[in-house]
Amino acid sequence: MQRTFLKAKLHRVTTTASELDYEGSCEIDGILLDAAGISAFEQIQIYNIANGNRFTTYAIRGKENTGVISVNGAAAHKAAVGDLLIIASYASYDEHEVKNYSPNLCYVDNNNVLTRKSSSIS
Repeated sequence: MQRTFLKAKLHRVTTTASELDYEGSCEIDGILLDAAGISAFEQIQIYNIANGNRFTTYAIRGKENTGVISVNGAAAHKAAVGDLLIIASYASYDEHEVKNYSPNLCYVDNNNVLTRKSSSIS
């Protein structure tokens, strides 16, 4: 049996751009993608803390050390510059994999600079 668990989370990142006239997706600073273990074109869930919107899109790799979090295309209607977001990815694990499971939880400062990583909520 496969079970779905949180694989990675970028907690309380700040939206730096909201580009309606773009093909789609969410551009994320490459440092943050690497820290979370999220790949380019991987499906992500975005939870907007500011307005409660929840939506699905995919990640694209942004330039490293820029702090970019750009919500693009139709999703731009769901996030404005300055909104706080939680970006999450999930994966399916079998019973054997669950025994060694731990998520990548990434926390940032007000400039979307990684401040710490954890595998448990503190």
